[in-house]
Amino acid sequence: MAANDSSAAASERSIVTAEVAYYATFPTLGCPAALTTLGGAVGVACVPSQLTACLLDNNLSNNGPGDKGKSGYNFAAAGIGAVPVNTFLTTGTRSVRQPAARRIARRKTVWCRTQAVGVITIVGTYAARRALNPLAN
Repeated sequence: MAANDSSAAASERSIVTAEVAYYATFPTLGCPAALTTLGGAVGVACVPSQLTACLLDNNLSNNGPGDKGKSGYNFAAAGIGAVPVNTFLTTGTRSVRQPAARRIARRKTVWCRTQAVGVITIVGTYAARRALNPLAN
């Protein structure tokens, strides 16, 4: 596994951990609608709240400086369903600057899967996630 792929898998694990922590901290809200809610604003001290939970590194939660991604990957996460949201989806897609596009997707804490080619999207169904390839070590 390349260094960027390993970093992306670790970032996905961090996002999953932050989603679960946010859900436990704000049970009346559940999982947040956006990845940015799990961190804070770039370049300023993070103050924990429902809008900036400070659970993720600001560069990861804001998808890198200038929305250019982190370690060659772009990330997205979203809670799905009615409040309190108890399900979230997260995706990491290799940026167009990197060769051989690969996508890493997770739902809750189930498993990590990849897809060879694509743009950054949330893999929205269980069947679609099962169709992705297991992440190789």
